Amino acid sequence: MSIEITKLENGFIVATDPMPHLESAALGVWVGCGPRHESQEQAGLSHMLEHMAFKGTLTRSAKDIATEIEQVGGDLNAYTSREQTAFHARVLKENVDVALDLISDILINPTFDGAELEREREVILQEIGQTRDTPDDLIFDHLQEACYPNQSMGWPIFGSEKTVSAFSRDVLRSYMSANYRAGGMMLIAAGAVEHAQLVDAAGSLFRRLALGDGPESETARFQSSEIRDEQDLEQAHLAFAFPGVSSTDPDAVTAQVFATALGGGMSSRLFQEAREKRGLCYAIYAFSQSHRDAGVIGIYAGTGEDKAGEVTPLIAAEIEAMAKGKTDEEAARARAQLRA
Repeated sequence: MSIEITKLENGFIVATDPMPHLESAALGVWVGCGPRHESQEQAGLSHMLEHMAFKGTLTRSAKDIATEIEQVGGDLNAYTSREQTAFHARVLKENVDVALDLISDILINPTFDGAELEREREVILQEIGQTRDTPDDLIFDHLQEACYPNQSMGWPIFGSEKTVSAFSRDVLRSYMSANYRAGGMMLIAAGAVEHAQLVDAAGSLFRRLALGDGPESETARFQSSEIRDEQDLEQAHLAFAFPGVSSTDPDAVTAQVFATALGGGMSSRLFQEAREKRGLCYAIYAFSQSHRDAGVIGIYAGTGEDKAGEVTPLIAAEIEAMAKGKTDEEAARARAQLRA
């Protein structure tokens, strides 16, 4: 691995992992701004901005953006996580400049067209409704809120009907101006790229970014709480979590190994005990989730209502057994899964 990192004069960072033997490249801009940086009235604004970035710029319509990337066989997309918003592309090596120009345009020159905003607002409201109709998605919104109650870290990434319905063009512009600053953004590329060329291109394309660092957020405070959402469903969906480690903690990788051994595959303890031996559930797994200053180890299970009372103590027993009797074989198997 030959990672190269350059910090431009305005604070914008370019990081690359050149792989000359490849014919394609993956690249994107990661913005250090996400739902945890929102106020209560802004809940869902980062996600709305991510959607609206593709809906037209000063020089391109929404259709132009889609056509330009697809006519070179590329893919352009975005996502919103708790702490970041990412705008990324995958293209053949000869079209890296096309992808980079498009990404810079949607980040620097969005128009936030009023008609497009109203259409996309409806799309996001449907997303929120779809999540509510999908209990194995909704359970994780509840889990996040239970871990971080009354904090931005615990609010749904999509926001709510109330907040999304209130967002205007001016609100989007103001939020982007305040939070999308050069010192809080990174261009990251891997594959058929040359570091020096990307540094030169970034220096030109992103020179108009506002100066300054990314936004600050309140410190995440993990708290014990419980949420129960009673619905008339065929299954009971259960999720549990306890404090994990932050992404900067040396034990972040250890937490991943632990979660994988506990419930990361068909050979894991939870899968073997709950599904294979007892037939209590179809889906059960563990995960480790790390953020800048906090983290959780979580477990999810989907089971019949009459089996929930058996699954819960089983999970607790397997966590205790893992703490007391982990084997080197389990650890090796979990490491192999993560490497693969």
